[in-house]
Amino acid sequence: MTDTALSTIAAKLYAESPADFISARDAQVKTADDRALATQIKALRKPSVAAWVVNLFAQERAAQLAEALRLAEELREAQADLDAATLAKLGRERRTLTRRLAQNAAELATSRGERITASTLDAVERTISAAFFDPDAAAAVASGRLVRELDPSESVDLGVAVGGGTPEAPAPPAVPADEVSARRERRAAERALHDAEQARERAEREKKKAEKTHDEAVARVQALETRAAELEKELAQTMKDAERAHADVDAAAEDRATAATQLAEAEHGESAAKDALGALIRN
Repeated sequence: MTDTALSTIAAKLYAESPADFISARDAQVKTADDRALATQIKALRKPSVAAWVVNLFAQERAAQLAEALRLAEELREAQADLDAATLAKLGRERRTLTRRLAQNAAELATSRGERITASTLDAVERTISAAFFDPDAAAAVASGRLVRELDPSESVDLGVAVGGGTPEAPAPPAVPADEVSARRERRAAERALHDAEQARERAEREKKKAEKTHDEAVARVQALETRAAELEKELAQTMKDAERAHADVDAAAEDRATAATQLAEAEHGESAAKDALGALIRN
C-alpha cells in the first residue's frame, strides 16, 4: 500500500510540466505540515519528458488507458488457447493500438505547450507497450507517477520507475456478469470453430490423398490390362508360329527319311557296279 498523502501529492507533481517540476515540488515541501512527508516529497525525482507524457495521459485519459490495459490482460490470459496465426493477428492489432495511444498521449502533451520529439514519442510507445506485456509495468503506467520510461524487454523495478510509493495494480473497469459470461462463451465458441476448421482441413488433405492414391491405382490397372492384352496377342501369334514350326519339323523328317532311302539305294547300286567292273577286269 502506498502512503495516500504522498501518492496524491506525487501524482499532482508528476502531471506538472517537467520544466515546472522542481519549483512545484519545493513549494509542496514548504507547505507540508509533516516533516517526514516533506522529506519524502523532497526526494521525488524529476520525470523524463516521456514519463511525464505517459503520466499526463494516465491521469487525464484514465478510462481509455484502463480499457486498453484490461484488453491486454485478457490477451495475456488467452494466449495459451490461441494458434500462431491468431496470435500474429492480435500482435499486429496490439501494436496498432499502442501507436494510437502513444499518439494520443503526445497530442495531449502538445496541447499543454510541450514539444514532443520523435525520440520522445518512441519512448512513450515503448512504455505503453511494456504495460501491455507486464502487470508491474501496467501498474506503473496506470499510477500516473512514472519517473522514467519503460521498455518491454526489461523487468520493472517499481521502486525505481515510480515516484511516491509502490503503486497498486490498476483496477479493471467493472464488467457485467452477463458480459463476462458472453465473452467466455464466445471464446469457447471460437476455440470450437478453430478446432472444427482444423479437422475439416485435415479431412480435406486426407480426401485429396485418397483420391490421388485411387487415381494412381486405376491408372496402374489400366496399364497392366493393356499390357496383358498385348501379351495375349503375342502369345496367340507365338502359338501359331509354333504350330507352323511343328509342321515344318514333320515335313523335314519325311524329307530326311526319303533322302536316306535314296542314299541307301544309291550306295547299293554303286557297290554292284564296282563288283561287275572288277569281274570284267579279272576275266
